[in-house]
Amino acid sequence: MSSFLQSIGSLATAGMMLLSGALEEAAPQNDIDGLLFLANRQWTLHEAFEPELVITPVRGQVRRLRPDAAAALTEMFEACKKDTGVTLMSVSGYREYAKQARIYQRKLRSVKKNVEKADEYVARPGASEHQLGLAMDVGQVQTGTQLSSSFGKTKGGKWVLEHCWEYGFILRYNKGWEEITGYQYEPWHVRYVGKENARLIHEADIPLETYLLAVRESVLLDIVTPNGTGGEIE
Repeated sequence: MSSFLQSIGSLATAGMMLLSGALEEAAPQNDIDGLLFLANRQWTLHEAFEPELVITPVRGQVRRLRPDAAAALTEMFEACKKDTGVTLMSVSGYREYAKQARIYQRKLRSVKKNVEKADEYVARPGASEHQLGLAMDVGQVQTGTQLSSSFGKTKGGKWVLEHCWEYGFILRYNKGWEEITGYQYEPWHVRYVGKENARLIHEADIPLETYLLAVRESVLLDIVTPNGTGGEIE
């Protein structure tokens, strides 16, 4: 093979590598080890998946999270205590697939096997963000571990809604997002996505699903129009 053809082949390989990397950036919901992996009814986790976990040094129960999420949660709880005097607590962090299956079956029995009703409130096994080790159900010591929408009206709940993004968390199931997320309002459920992602999601006031679509469109647009021409074809 001539040196010219070898050069062309090398350039083509490099281009494919760059394109492949860009496409991976356009689909962070597929990166099981990333902060934006999407776990919902459409995107599910294998029953054997278990991330690296640590015990978060905060008050509460079921305190295991991924190390980065655990550190951020600790910082957030300390800030809430300093700002409001309220002691937040962990209620439920990491859950393995089998535990989620038991929780779902219990809910199914409580609603007389009405699958549609059960799905509004409880994720099926494999569809829960808790299995990622990036989600935490939060309560406050003053009101205990009972999870209800009333948490959103408490001093701690209001603080979490306003400030959790500063520590890399988002309120995953906010009011008005039910048709997109598929779940009822849960003011206690926060999901770690990293500070920059959390800031952008908070400022746009959108659910994670919508944010991921915007990320994909932005990256793909950059591939097609690397000079920022806005996608116009002359």
